[in-house]
Amino acid sequence: MILSKKSGRSNGVVTIRHQGGRNKRFLREIDFKRDKKDVVGTVLGVEVDPNRNAQIALISYKDGDRRYILAPVGLKEGQKVVSGDNAPIEVGNSLPLSKLPIGMAVHNIEVKPGHGGQIVRGAGSVALVQGKEEKYVLVKMPSGEIRRFSPDSYATIGQVGNVDFRNRKVKTAGARRRMGIRPTVRGVAMHPNAHPHGGGEGRSSVGMKYPKTPWGKPAVGKTRSRKKYSNHLIVTGRKKGKHV
Repeated sequence: MILSKKSGRSNGVVTIRHQGGRNKRFLREIDFKRDKKDVVGTVLGVEVDPNRNAQIALISYKDGDRRYILAPVGLKEGQKVVSGDNAPIEVGNSLPLSKLPIGMAVHNIEVKPGHGGQIVRGAGSVALVQGKEEKYVLVKMPSGEIRRFSPDSYATIGQVGNVDFRNRKVKTAGARRRMGIRPTVRGVAMHPNAHPHGGGEGRSSVGMKYPKTPWGKPAVGKTRSRKKYSNHLIVTGRKKGKHV
């Protein structure tokens, strides 16, 4: 199935700037739920997915079903993987957090049991089982934040593969265009009708008290609201300079 290309548009109107003109991509559906319990699968190979920065592994199960999962570091062709409460503690297997020992590296963690893995899915990401309470399991996130999770939430053992993704360099403008990333023009180089920073003779600075977005809103300080529905599960906040 070919992934439809939106190019940052909704009903023909640009809603996300600097997108468009990328190469054709095929959609690979990823099994984030790992809901084939106690069915052993064999890794057929590790592949590159153009839709994400992490590598993926094609799994063939004994019942004939085939699914893609995120490929953790160390997962190799021919290796066996399984999901379930009694699965072995091995890389690529998926178990409830209550079954994992303290200090175990995990990824693809369920925020709500049964919803499928929602966090720690990017290339090189890894979380650590920090401790266990009466009703929760403490997990240290890649950002340094320590968060409570339900003991029934599933997580996959290991660190997400393609660790060197963050160190890669896009060497040509054409490579970025083939990814679907269009050029970004500085506001001060635009016409004043196109951007609040535009206009003026010769080179100019922003020329106003605060920088503004192309739509005239302040572009400094906190400009978005954080979701607060799960803040009560945070034990220790994230460390400055780190990102999930």
